[in-house]
Amino acid sequence: MADAASRLKSLAEQALGAPLPVRLRAWDGSQAGPPDAPALVVRNRRALRRMLFKPGELGLARAWVAGDLGVEGDLYTVLAAMAGLVWERGEDARGLVEAVRDPDVRAAARELLKLAGPPIPPAPPREELRRPRRRLHTRRTDKRAISHHYDVGNDFYELVLGPSMVYSCAYWEEDGTLESAQRDKLELISAKLGLTPGERLLDVGCGWGSMAIHAAREHGVSVLGVTLSQEQAVYARKRVAEEGLADRVEIRVQDYRDVVDGPFDAISSIGMAEHVGAERYLEYASQLYALLKPGGRLLNHQIARRPRRDESAYTVDEFIDAYVFPDGELAPVGTTVTQLERAGFEVRDVESIREHYARTLRRWVTNLEADWARAVRLTSPGRARVWLLYMAACALAFETNRIGVNQVLAVRTPDSGASGLPLRTRTWNT
Repeated sequence: MADAASRLKSLAEQALGAPLPVRLRAWDGSQAGPPDAPALVVRNRRALRRMLFKPGELGLARAWVAGDLGVEGDLYTVLAAMAGLVWERGEDARGLVEAVRDPDVRAAARELLKLAGPPIPPAPPREELRRPRRRLHTRRTDKRAISHHYDVGNDFYELVLGPSMVYSCAYWEEDGTLESAQRDKLELISAKLGLTPGERLLDVGCGWGSMAIHAAREHGVSVLGVTLSQEQAVYARKRVAEEGLADRVEIRVQDYRDVVDGPFDAISSIGMAEHVGAERYLEYASQLYALLKPGGRLLNHQIARRPRRDESAYTVDEFIDAYVFPDGELAPVGTTVTQLERAGFEVRDVESIREHYARTLRRWVTNLEADWARAVRLTSPGRARVWLLYMAACALAFETNRIGVNQVLAVRTPDSGASGLPLRTRTWNT
């Protein structure tokens, strides 16, 4: 009888209809595939059961998070090789097993079931968010989703993000550090908003307070930062106090929909709008428009996906929804611009900084891998694996233009039509 790795390789290639581009190492120590390629390690039969009972991305993710599946060698290489076979095929359980009519593929599936052991579906890892079907993006469900993602522990985020504690795309020079690139991003946003001393800034989804502190310290503005994460708020308030900015920066645990103490001269929303949801986006845009003075500016920094021919076919990524950003939704940048305009904004500038996010994510992965044992102690082995897979996969997605990130500058232009913006707002190197 063939060893486990050879059997797995043969059966997987039958089921997928394509050769495996990576080496396989199985629980019995056997290996199959290109000897110089990085290896996908199937540590036990339970990994097969996870993938067979939930074929596709979520089954693979559960096996990874539980530690049943691993990688030997470069994780990016394995993810890039597997993307074309799994994540980019758009196939679900029926597409991979049940609905395949090819008798050879069906035979392969039966053999995989035999190889997997007792036909009992393993329980999902405890890091997976389990919740009943419900109405999305209410104040209650949004608060729970944000808590699941951000209340992992401030020490863990310090390890991954570094001293800047900025959890969004940095803005890089060729030879810059992560900290300098994050500072440059905050300054870029401040410049686009045209912040001047004495103005009021609302920072929606303020995180650990980095934008609020930068704007108050460097530009002399008064800032209200709002977040739904209690842990973020405690950390941000401590930083504000240490900077001696408590008279100019207020951090609240508050839903943006409940902010009523406008008007503001400017609003920054950095990496927050992905949590809003398509059904609520016009409400989000309209609320921010109402909170601005005439002539006030919004800088909306948001991840975007590529548009689909059939937008009704869009579904939320299973792994990210279950383990990372519950209820998060991505929209094409054109949809975002349209919704901002429908709310009354004049959109004045759209800048893609996609490649910058790929580099940022790779630096975060490096930070996590460099202090892996501590990351596991601060959270759990499964949670650390969630973040490693999430950040590495996203880095590749940005590099290959499957997703992007854009800064949209919009103005509540007064009836006079005077936007208040300078005639030239961009300087290109020539």
